[in-house]
Amino acid sequence: MFLNEGLKDLRDKGLYNVINPVEGANGPIISIDGKELINLSANNYLGLATNSRMKEACIKATEKYGVGSGAVRTINGTLDIHIKLEEKLAEFKHTEAAIAFQSGFNCNMAAIQAVMGKGDAILSDELNHASIIDGCRLSKAKAIRFNHSDMEDLRKKAKEARESGEYNNIMVITDGVFSMDGDVCKLPEIVEIAEEFDLITYVDDAHGSGVLGKGAGTVKHFGLSDKVDFQIGTLSKAIGVIGGYVAGKRNLIDWLMVRGRPFLFSTAITPGTAAACIEAVNILTESTELHDKLWENGNYLKKGLKELGFDIGASETPITPCIIGDEKLTQDFSRRLNDEGVYAKSIVFPTVPKGTGRVRNMPSAAHTKEMLDKAIAIYEKVGKELGII
Repeated sequence: MFLNEGLKDLRDKGLYNVINPVEGANGPIISIDGKELINLSANNYLGLATNSRMKEACIKATEKYGVGSGAVRTINGTLDIHIKLEEKLAEFKHTEAAIAFQSGFNCNMAAIQAVMGKGDAILSDELNHASIIDGCRLSKAKAIRFNHSDMEDLRKKAKEARESGEYNNIMVITDGVFSMDGDVCKLPEIVEIAEEFDLITYVDDAHGSGVLGKGAGTVKHFGLSDKVDFQIGTLSKAIGVIGGYVAGKRNLIDWLMVRGRPFLFSTAITPGTAAACIEAVNILTESTELHDKLWENGNYLKKGLKELGFDIGASETPITPCIIGDEKLTQDFSRRLNDEGVYAKSIVFPTVPKGTGRVRNMPSAAHTKEMLDKAIAIYEKVGKELGII
């Protein structure tokens, strides 16, 4: 059967991803197959997935509302706690309004196709997330890729698109923080080009919210909250729960409520999820302690790995890739780290281009210096063993 042949081919090339169930909470230390490992693979940047305040809020909401929302939002699945969450998110992102979705992936699937269509064009960074790529395809707008964070190429393609006269609306889309390399988009330059060529601006800040801008995200980091039309965020990374949201002008949010297909045709996030997310935003707005600890730990790990001779790329955030290159060697490296007590998953094609396999490290505010020191020592041992350093 062709599926078996395809699976064998993926395994032979080191492109098959093995899923390892975690036994218990996804914290800085996890248990897999009865073995404790230092966890450097979660997106739980601030350690909030196990936060006691958030767990209590989730339990209380579940007791009050039940375990599910009961319907899609447009029938009677919109509970007052969903409205409270959206108001909280809009305040957090410094926008007029926000709309919550079931996932960050759903946000990009919903928002792009709700606004863009045939006769429009989308300028998209070549390293944008898969959900952006799928959202662009669903919209049926003309997708025009520009070289990664190359502002000359963006300006050239924006000029060509505008002067061609072929398109009604033109949008520029970028990740705020690029999740595979940890670099930050050049948002001030993007906004400048957008103003010059009358482009709609769209920032997917899945890995920036809670991380940049003292927690408020990439757009706030650059002081451009009034210049970006779409701010996309997840509730599953720094926020520590599940879901996603779009923040922007009131009329945009109203439009997504009547044209965002996942909003219209999929049941709302659970009440417990909404309550936990509200509490997470409360925690982030009360103090920058977790944000500051995340950056302290991220810088510490990056410094240690770089001094050992690992290629950590051009990361500007706590995301710390160790770029190996060869896919099979990357998989072997990840397995040996696991054997020695570090859980750091290999990332290979199609998540990253062929020949750029890496192990991506995601330190969090919950890691201690002792954990990071132990991880660095294991990296040194395995890196030398495999001839990587």
